[in-house]
Amino acid sequence: MIETSFDMTTADGQMPTWTIRPDGDGPYPVVLFLMDAPGMRQEILDMSCRLATAGYYVMTAQSYYRDVREFNVFDNGDRDRMFELMGNLTNEMANADAGAMINHASNDPAADASKVGVVGYCMSGPFAIMNAAAHNDCIRAAASIHGVRLAVDEPDSPHRHLDAINAEIYVACAETDSYAPPEMIAEFESALENSTATGTVEWYSGTEHGFAYQERPQYDRAASEQHWERLHHLFATNLR
Repeated sequence: MIETSFDMTTADGQMPTWTIRPDGDGPYPVVLFLMDAPGMRQEILDMSCRLATAGYYVMTAQSYYRDVREFNVFDNGDRDRMFELMGNLTNEMANADAGAMINHASNDPAADASKVGVVGYCMSGPFAIMNAAAHNDCIRAAASIHGVRLAVDEPDSPHRHLDAINAEIYVACAETDSYAPPEMIAEFESALENSTATGTVEWYSGTEHGFAYQERPQYDRAASEQHWERLHHLFATNLR
C-alpha cells in the first residue's frame, strides 16, 4: 500500500489530508473516508487502509482544520472541545472539503474520480449524504454509519436533498442511539422512499452508537464486520 500525507489548500486554509491506495499503477476508484467527531487518529487511517486494500484510492482529512491542526479526544479527553469543534462544522463546509478532495484526485493519474464513493460515521454521516447531493456529477455511492442529524428541521437537512442524489445510499443505524433516535431515522427513511434516490436503511440489532469503531466502548465486532461487508458491496457495485 502507498500512503501519502500533505496539506491541501482550500478556501479556508490548509487541510491535513491523507491518500491511501494499492501500490499498482491504477487508476483506482476514489472513496472519501470522513472522520468522526473524536478527531483524526491512527484508527481512521487504519480503516481507510482497510478500504484501500480492496482496490480503492481512499482519501481522508482532518475536518477540524479550520480551528485546530490536530485533535484526538481519546488522547486529551476534552469532550467539551470536541462538541465545540463539531458544532463549528457545517454541511456547506463539508461539501467544500469534499470538492477539494475530488479535485485533487481528478489530477492524480492513480485515481479515477469519475465515480466516487463516500462514507461518514457519526458526525460525518449526514456529511456523506450531503456530499452526494452537492457532487452528484461524480459521487455514485454514499454511506452513513450510525450517522446523526439525518433529518432535522433545517433547510440543509439531508432528508430534504435526496432528490438531488445520483448515488446509491446505505444508512446503518444502531438500535440504541440517542444521537439518532428512531423517529429521526423513520423520517429520513420515509423521505428516502418518497424521493428519486435509491438506497437502504438497516438497523443493527443490539448495538449502540459507535459500534463500528474498535476504540469505542460501544464497539460490536459482529456488527462492525457486517458494516464492512455492506460497504464493500456498495462500493463494488457502484464504483467498478
